[in-house]
Amino acid sequence: MPKNKSNSSGTDAGEDPSSGGSPVSKSRSEMTEVVLPQDANPLGYILGGRVMHLMDIAAAIAAHRHSRSHVVTASVDYVDFRNPIRVGELIVLKSSVNRVFKTSMEVGVKIFSENFLTGERKHTTSAYVTFVAIDENRQPREVPPLILETDEDRRRFKDAADRRETRLAHRYKRGR
Repeated sequence: MPKNKSNSSGTDAGEDPSSGGSPVSKSRSEMTEVVLPQDANPLGYILGGRVMHLMDIAAAIAAHRHSRSHVVTASVDYVDFRNPIRVGELIVLKSSVNRVFKTSMEVGVKIFSENFLTGERKHTTSAYVTFVAIDENRQPREVPPLILETDEDRRRFKDAADRRETRLAHRYKRGR
């Protein structure tokens, strides 16, 4: 039996490029930079704010690639700094669109440190960033459907719906 490859609206996008959608793989992005002294605190580790800045850029690239439009950051979910990144190491940021809603997208970002002498990589940070696509008048615009290609894409797609429900519940709770 074929696996259901659905877009966010619940209609089958499958592998059909005529669906108007775009596959997850087209949104994937990887950024790499050397951590320099101006990026660091007095202990020689990259500043958390610098990591968040680079995370927003890497996530925005994935959102731009998928939506083919300008995007604005709407929210950032929980950010957890698991391991430090030292001056002289590489910071590697990987991002891709997890799910598309009407005018917004959730992008997952996973960040690693890499010792370029040994090749050792450590997972340092993960986050989910929500973007809204905007048109030339800076108004929200619809985002093309997401074509899911792998079991991992389908898992991330499903998990994104749960996170969105939590985000919206917190947003409306704060708005009172």
